[in-house]
Amino acid sequence: QVQLVESGGDLVQPGGSLRLSCAASSGVFIVYHIGWYRQTPGKQRDMVATITNSGTPTYADSVKGRFSISRDNAKSTVYLQMNSLKPEDTGVYYCWAGLFSQNYWGQGTQVTVSS
Repeated sequence: QVQLVESGGDLVQPGGSLRLSCAASSGVFIVYHIGWYRQTPGKQRDMVATITNSGTPTYADSVKGRFSISRDNAKSTVYLQMNSLKPEDTGVYYCWAGLFSQNYWGQGTQVTVSS
């Protein structure tokens, strides 16, 4: 069982930056693929960025060049650096950890981009 706790969500103006953090309880964090998904009311949860257990990142087209995902295995933590934020980046951001058939989710953190 892996518990994930997100932090860092906030209200920010367009063009601003935020860094989300997700701390995992698992001592074997290093084996998991991890990432961030975003959900808005009435819509499905979409992938924003993921990073494999070997460190390879993948980004949604809408955030390429603006967001950066990283992981610190020593701290069992994954980060999402979000720059040049747009109103369409608004949503609840969920941390995910997965390996084979195992999938774990955090409770989410709200990001609102508005002037």
